[in-house]
Amino acid sequence: MNGADVLCDVLLANDVTVCFANPGTSEMHFVAALDRKPEMRCVLGLFEGVVTGAADGYARMTDRPAATLLHTGPGLANGLANMHNARRAFSPTINIVGDHASYHLPLDAPLTSDIEGLAAPMSNWVRRIAGPADVQPATEAAFRASLTPPGVTTLILPADAAWGDAAPASPGKVILSPPPAVDSDAVRATAAAIRAAPGRVGMIVRGRAARADALEIAGQISTACDVRLFSEVLIARMQRGRGRVAPTRIPYPIDAATALLADIDVLVLVGGKEPVAFFAYPGKPGRLVRDGCQVLTLAAHGQDLHAALETLRDELGVKPSQPTDFATAFPDEATPSGGLTEDAIAQSVARKLPDNAIVCDEAVTSARRFFALSAFAAPHDYLMGTGGSIGGGIPMATGAAIACPDRKVINLEADGSGMYTVQGLWTQARENLDVMTIVFSNRTYAILHGEMKNVGVNAIGENARRMLDLDHPALDWVSLAKGMGVEAARADTCERFDALLDSALSRRGPFLIEAVI
Repeated sequence: MNGADVLCDVLLANDVTVCFANPGTSEMHFVAALDRKPEMRCVLGLFEGVVTGAADGYARMTDRPAATLLHTGPGLANGLANMHNARRAFSPTINIVGDHASYHLPLDAPLTSDIEGLAAPMSNWVRRIAGPADVQPATEAAFRASLTPPGVTTLILPADAAWGDAAPASPGKVILSPPPAVDSDAVRATAAAIRAAPGRVGMIVRGRAARADALEIAGQISTACDVRLFSEVLIARMQRGRGRVAPTRIPYPIDAATALLADIDVLVLVGGKEPVAFFAYPGKPGRLVRDGCQVLTLAAHGQDLHAALETLRDELGVKPSQPTDFATAFPDEATPSGGLTEDAIAQSVARKLPDNAIVCDEAVTSARRFFALSAFAAPHDYLMGTGGSIGGGIPMATGAAIACPDRKVINLEADGSGMYTVQGLWTQARENLDVMTIVFSNRTYAILHGEMKNVGVNAIGENARRMLDLDHPALDWVSLAKGMGVEAARADTCERFDALLDSALSRRGPFLIEAVI
């Protein structure tokens, strides 16, 4: 038995049964070990950003880590953008990064790099395995660190630690510490602030507080105590749809966000942080709440958010039988027809969304109305890229589909963002995943046109336009998808889009709709 076998055994003993991988020479002994472990599902990504993004999507839907396998520093570097998204989503992941044999590092071979330095900014925990005897304790530590509290871990595996002889391992399940007890002082302070400012209190829910059971408790507090419920701008995972409490999403545009929060005197955080502007803009604030707003943390990431909400409800004297307000029926709007628009796509998808679907939204500007409409849709899970790093949508949908093979996954994807990790379509085809990708094909980085105006540039010239638009040549998403093995079709009218949507929803397997808007 070698170190690579031990690493696999520790992962499997702790129910880490999926490895998203793009390996190289330094990882061949680990690849061979995986070959001896049929219980481990190995999923190849053609680019490391697909690998790390898929692990993020998997973790969000299972609340447990998958492993990734990356090749030395450059391979890790290729996956950093979606590791950043995973870290911001508090997604438990275990990144295994192969490295040169320890005695080879002083020779400064071409792939030698500072892996710890690369990993640290996008990881909550980093450790280099010291040798074959260290594989079991290091892997157990990585698993523990990925879940207490949940976050991104990176484990560096030198080649000689992988191929070196190791004593037979008999790993058991790692014992995890329970979450900290609810802070009674924080509960009392929050309750007092809510009583003192009726109608001027907001509450942001995130993480486990954004699941249906916790949202029901938050909704009871909201209804009984006149507290306004919000989500963060970028949502890691929220359970949405008819019969569920529907927080208002804080908008991305800074003027709209500050207007929404302008009359909030007390902002209560449950699992999240105080909302701030994405960027600094000339003459505009960085904080979204007004000066003088009291910001209180009821419970933070890693604490029992459900229990914290229950305790707050009891402290406020709200009965568990308190009814909540939630959406029931769609707004009375005419069915769109004719030329396809962003709004028509949002309406159609929301109305036709199947029960228990998973929506991975990286449509950026194009699908902004979908979130509001999703409150009226069938019950579903809603996921977004959380770190602002684009290229997470296709991989996130891939990982979510592997995590939940019996659920339809719908990826709302911007054409510019999708090109960062288009290789994920190939993985969807190879694994025959039930993912429908809807590409909002506007042939531009629309969000950057808006950002130019936000910084005071109201007219752009040819050089700027060439950096913001995706035409000449226009992207052909149908050909791109088919080249990756995914069936695809194009729609430029509402009627054609509805027909393709109905067809894709009626069957299993990957399908892409290029929605020309």
